[in-house]
Amino acid sequence: MSQTVTGFEVHDIRFPTSEQLDGSDAMNPDPDYSAAYVVLRTDDGTEGHGFCFTIGRGNEVTAAAIEALRPYVLGRPAPHDAASLAALSTELTHDSQLRWLGPEKGVTHMAAGAVINAAWDLAAKAAAKPVWEFLATMTPEELVSLVDFRYLTDALTPDEALAILRAAEPGRAERTARLRAEGYPAYTTSPGWLGYSDTKLVALAEQAVADGFEQIKLKVGGDLADDVRRMKLARAAVGPGVRIAVDANQRWDVPEALRRMSALAPYTPHWIEEPTSPDDILGHAAVRAGQPVKVATGEHAANRVVFKQLLQAEAVDYVQIDAARVAGVNENLAILLLAAKFGVPVCPHAGGVGLCELVQHLSMFDYIAVSGSQDDRVIEYVDHLHEHFADPVVITSGRYRPPVAPGFSARMLPASIAAHRYPEGPVWQARRTTDPARTEAQEADA
Repeated sequence: MSQTVTGFEVHDIRFPTSEQLDGSDAMNPDPDYSAAYVVLRTDDGTEGHGFCFTIGRGNEVTAAAIEALRPYVLGRPAPHDAASLAALSTELTHDSQLRWLGPEKGVTHMAAGAVINAAWDLAAKAAAKPVWEFLATMTPEELVSLVDFRYLTDALTPDEALAILRAAEPGRAERTARLRAEGYPAYTTSPGWLGYSDTKLVALAEQAVADGFEQIKLKVGGDLADDVRRMKLARAAVGPGVRIAVDANQRWDVPEALRRMSALAPYTPHWIEEPTSPDDILGHAAVRAGQPVKVATGEHAANRVVFKQLLQAEAVDYVQIDAARVAGVNENLAILLLAAKFGVPVCPHAGGVGLCELVQHLSMFDYIAVSGSQDDRVIEYVDHLHEHFADPVVITSGRYRPPVAPGFSARMLPASIAAHRYPEGPVWQARRTTDPARTEAQEADA
């Protein structure tokens, strides 16, 4: 029986993570991890969940952008297969008047991604499969049909994408069995937030190694002497055999990035992440060519075209997709195929609120049906806020376990939504009466 979307709810959900400086970095010193959250309901009672991730103020803007997409979904048949999911993605991203606000970038594009991801959640539930498996059991032809190849064909044609997927097809069953048995490698950023004390950094780095992680990440980009000191402490804590990535969160100009990374190089950073503006393709290429540390970027790349250019310019060693920045699963599939064409590993950005839950599906699908490899690939993990989800990530010995519940692992618990709805939820109402600075900021938002 076909489903019809009969409900469309949008919530502004925020968590006060700035109080413990969780998520703090050189560019974002006091984030409150937040989700502009959408729920699609169908006439048979099924729910599809999706969201945009933000860091606090402005979450109401993304929620309003999602709300503007209500007419494209409400009262229409719920997507259930590649053809209908492709049609929805095209309609949301090609609307000429909404596209004008980007085009294909920024708040409207992220909002489209939230709705598209919620539709994938619905479709995978209808198929009784987690999204990674739902994708991995599609034919190469169905997968190619999901991709918008406009602006990509100078780098990747539909025929080339089809060849990549067909080449990976024979090993799908074997890789699926291996994934179920062994999981997918993770790294953790939990020790490395810039606002943490040296003592907390060292303790969490040592705990990460004890928990089986073979890579951690540190935030850099503050005072150079502080960066060097923290890197030295982390290296001593984890030893020479554990990788330490560093993340500047777009803090530097190109010459500053070269100077800073030369100073950190003796401690063997595994990569430098977002060393400069996420839009600066040539800047990333210059950083990659001008110092010895590999370059990773992509969490703030607006769309598949930016990824195409990063790869064409040989500006990146690790592609960092984000499940909620571009226009959902469909556009991330395009990026996975581009990365496979250029032979560059994909190591997704996660953390935040719910990003680990989403992006694990994309990497696991990539392993089974696109790249066929876990070599030099890891998914970021941050140990914050998973308790608010009905199907939270499971990490064992430093590896993601594949989700088994149908859907996209995106459903937030109703009690968590009620408690953290902004500004009327009790978590925020309590802060209005005890924290004048927060009250002033809330009134400014309103």
